[in-house]
Amino acid sequence: MKKLLIFTLLFSFILNGQENSETAEELVSVGDTLVLGKPSGKYYKYVYFPKTNFIIKKGGIPDYKIIPGRQVIVSKINRNQKKKTKITVKGLRGKKFFNSISEVPLDFEAAIRAKEVLLYQ
Repeated sequence: MKKLLIFTLLFSFILNGQENSETAEELVSVGDTLVLGKPSGKYYKYVYFPKTNFIIKKGGIPDYKIIPGRQVIVSKINRNQKKKTKITVKGLRGKKFFNSISEVPLDFEAAIRAKEVLLYQ
């Protein structure tokens, strides 16, 4: 009797875990608007901005204080073999990041968990 009870509880937990999983494709699609949040450290960890010297070489100004709160548009969605979703975003109305970079890739699931990227409502 105990084995049957343990088996049914375990089975119900497994079904609940499978039922509540949402994928990144369901949350966001190409053309959706996202908002960049505050970095999880000094710099963004999951939004892959280029290094400061590359921004300067392209004629940009590497000021990370103006990035939080900026709206971006999803331009590409890629899913790799490790089940991670890489998204490429560009600035709203074609505006460039740091006046030199047009598109920036990011790890969607990790950036959402770290609140570096927020869903726009």
